[in-house]
Amino acid sequence: MKLDELTLKLLDECGKCRPRHARMREEEREPDFFAEVKPYADQVHERIAEWQNRSKEWIRQDRPKHVREAQIENAADMMTQFVVQSFYPKTGKKRFYDSIQSVEYLLKTMMTAMKEGADGAKQAKDHQ
Repeated sequence: MKLDELTLKLLDECGKCRPRHARMREEEREPDFFAEVKPYADQVHERIAEWQNRSKEWIRQDRPKHVREAQIENAADMMTQFVVQSFYPKTGKKRFYDSIQSVEYLLKTMMTAMKEGADGAKQAKDHQ
């Protein structure tokens, strides 16, 4: 899967975490870790790891202005945590929502940078 597709999938996942957390708070139930949380989280964590590796390659290759490897590391760490936390009603809302917002901002910044990089490469090719 290409980096832009992975980035969009992770953006989508961020969007799913808030309503899942709200639903779990409404239902006031603890999920079955091995039946519900672990299988889902394992799948998402695999995607996060792939995104993290591809993002680092992209940064080294394209050198985007507003994205650094440390941001990728932090976003991957936050996301691996909040995907799991979204299943638990006792997760504090403020920090949880702030983490999601931070990751979403980075993912959107990356999408913009990838688009600008692709447009710039296309224009350079057109002028040759």
